[in-house]
Amino acid sequence: MTALKIPYDQLSPEALNGVVEEFITRDGTDYGEIEVSLETKTSQVLGLLKSGKAVIVFDQKSETCTILKSDDPVLEGIED
Repeated sequence: MTALKIPYDQLSPEALNGVVEEFITRDGTDYGEIEVSLETKTSQVLGLLKSGKAVIVFDQKSETCTILKSDDPVLEGIED
């Protein structure tokens, strides 16, 4: 396995903000009927990370980072 879970609190505030903002804006800007601000989305994702409902995953092979819900089956076999 080339992926690692990265504890959010092990990143600098700047790095964490960068990971979260990149994740939020990754799929473009189509927000549906109600537009949600970047600040609100950032707060929501940070809340999920802090509560343990989401985790940051770094793939060493592709050198990419993503955020997944804690119950995502992809996380099986990835060590903390």
